[in-house]
Formats: sequence, C-alpha cells, structure tokens
Amino acid sequence: MSWWAQGRRGLRAAAAARRQWKADMARAKATRKAAGTKCGNPVLGHDHAGPPPTGFALLPWLLMGLGSFSNLLQGKAENPWIGGLGLFVFNSLYVYVTFRAFHREKRQSLSTRLALLAMGLVTTGLAVGYGGNWLLFFPLLGLATGATLRGRHLGRIGLLLAAYAAVLAALREGWREAPNIGYATFLSCMVTAAILSLSEAVRELRAAREELARRAVEKERLRFSRDLHDLLGHTLSVIVVKSEAARRLAGRDLDAALAQIGDIESVGRQALTEIREAVTGYREGSLSTELTRARSALAAASVEPVVRQSGAPLAPQTEALLGWVVREAVTNVVRHSHATRCEITVESAGERARLTVTDNGTGTAGPSTGGTGLTGLTERLAAAAGSLTAGPAPAGGFTVTAELPAPPTEPPTTAPTPAALKS
Repeated sequence: MSWWAQGRRGLRAAAAARRQWKADMARAKATRKAAGTKCGNPVLGHDHAGPPPTGFALLPWLLMGLGSFSNLLQGKAENPWIGGLGLFVFNSLYVYVTFRAFHREKRQSLSTRLALLAMGLVTTGLAVGYGGNWLLFFPLLGLATGATLRGRHLGRIGLLLAAYAAVLAALREGWREAPNIGYATFLSCMVTAAILSLSEAVRELRAAREELARRAVEKERLRFSRDLHDLLGHTLSVIVVKSEAARRLAGRDLDAALAQIGDIESVGRQALTEIREAVTGYREGSLSTELTRARSALAAASVEPVVRQSGAPLAPQTEALLGWVVREAVTNVVRHSHATRCEITVESAGERARLTVTDNGTGTAGPSTGGTGLTGLTERLAAAAGSLTAGPAPAGGFTVTAELPAPPTEPPTTAPTPAALKS
C-alpha cells in the first residue's frame, strides 16, 4: 500500500471515529437524562460511565511536531517536499493507529500492527534525514506504541524503542540529546499504556457495578411480585369462599352468615397488614398461623381439613418457607381441586423437615399444573437448599411435597436463679 493511500485511509478512519464519538456522546446524554428523570435524582446521571474515550484524547500531542513544521515553512529543512510528505504520512498513520487503539479487536488486528511498524520506519527516516526537532517524533511513536501494544511485554518493547531512539539521536545530534529523546520515548510509551489501561479497567468496573445494580433491582422485583402473588392469591380466595358461604347462609342462618362476614373483615385487615410488611420486606411467615388459616379456609369451602404435626420445633426461617407452601397449596385446593378432604402433614425428623399437602380432588393445581405460585415456591426453596414437588397423586387427587433442611433451634436462654447468683 502506498503512503498516499495509507494517509487517506487514516483520515477516513479519523472522520468515522469522530462521527462515532458524536453518536456516543448523544447516547450518553440521553441515558443520563432518562436515568435522572426515572429515578427523580438529577445526580444519578453524573455517575454514568459516559461514552468511551477515542483517539481525540491523543490528538493534541501532535503539537510536538510543530517544530518540524516550522522548519519546513522557514526553509530550514533540506528537500522540503520529502519532509512535508513524511510529516503528512506520519500524522496520518498516527491518527489511524491511535483511533484504532481504543477498540480491543482493532488494536490487535494485523493492519494496526503494520501501520505501527510503518510509523516506526517513517520516524526513523525523518530522524536520520533531518534530526533536531524531527527527533520528537520518537516520543509520539512511543505514545502510539503504548496505546496499541498493551500487555506484559510492553515494558521490554518500551525499553528497546527508547534505546533505539537514543542511539539514533546520538548518531544524528550527539550524546547530549540521546538521554532526553530516549527518556521521553520510554515515558510516553509506559504512561500512555498505564493511563489507558486504568481507564479501561474503571469503565469495566462501572459496567459491572451497573449490571449488579440491575440484577439487584430485578431480584427485588421478583421477590415483591412473588409476595404479592402468594399474599393476594390466598387472601382473595378465602374472601371469595367466605362470601359465597355467607350468601348461602344468609337466608336460613343469619348468625352463621354474620360470623362469615366477620371472618371476611378479619381476613381483609390481616391482608392489609401483610401487604405493608411485604412492601417493607420484613414479613416473616408463621407456620402455625398459616395452618390455622388453612383450617378456616378449607372449612369455609366445605373441604374437611386434617392437620398432623410431628417432630422437633422448626427454625423461624424454615417455618416461614413452609408457611408459604401451605398458603399456596391450600389456595389451589380451594380454587381448583373440587376436593372434599385435604390432609396437611408436617414432619421434622433428623436434619430435614417435610411438608405434604394432599387432597382428593381432580388432580390439578389450576389451569396449568405447576402455575406461577408453585414455580416461585420451587425457586424459593431451591435457594434455601430445599425442594418442592407437585403433581397428581397415585391414588387420585393432587399432592404438594416440600423438603427443607431443619437446623436445630437455639435453646431458650433462662435467667440465672438467685441461688446461682449467690454461689
């Protein structure tokens, strides 16, 4: 490829990068504005990662070549046409390489490495042919090298490039200039690589933080939706069943109908309390409370409740999870099973707790066996190293079985007796 074609290609790459940079800036501003509007916090937008840096950050360093450009204008350079062509080619290659250095795939491509090698050849030719201010192209070459060749071998490459620049400076201008050119070349190479690598790491950390925040929001939304489903599904089912019972009893037993209406009021008030607790995230279910509510809901739906409990007391976390299972399973029995009998068995033996809810109904959990509630419960129990199975029972009906680890409950602490204090 000719120098002219290479230069034109570098200018086209710079123009394309500028258009991309403008588009990234516009997207970043729109994102910050949307984030501030949605969250009601204008400060949130300022913490956004913003558009990625581009080669425009490295363009001001081309001012180091103003000395050589001044030599051309003042006629102090021999063969000014060759020098001007070399200056144009170097600047074009510099723009091409630095703009590609901010994209990992592009800076590791063969074309970028060949353009960097061509920069080295042009820099060598200008330094040997002109010297003086033209030697300052070596620090620019070091800058482009540090921006492009990042990694564990960059230190060796930087030292070799600095030594090479120092030797050429000594041959052209004497050993007094050699340390300055060599040091400037090495410093520009290493500092540029360090700054760009740190900037890239910071951007990756910001992206990771935003991803973690997004996942945390999704997790909280899922928790809240599950709580509302489990709370409202059961509560509304109980209210519907008791309302139907009150309507049936109103004509022949007013006292019984009023009792059902009183239960509806009590369930509604309790539902309001539970929803408030669910919103704040402090709700801890109680297995005994859920079993009591299950008996009431089943009896109101003309389903005979049979509850059996055996084994050691359970930890509060285990009781809370099993209470959710009882709530969801009984809701499905009341709404979908058409059963006349429901057995709830709680067993705690060894290090496992087992809950079984079995009915003698049609053998379905709803419109689709294993609906949203059971799916959510399965995920909840799996997160606590437990399991949930649900399906038609061999002898008919539907069975929900939950198993959880049963850590030993802490023994109650008793205050020391006066005799113990005296001893």
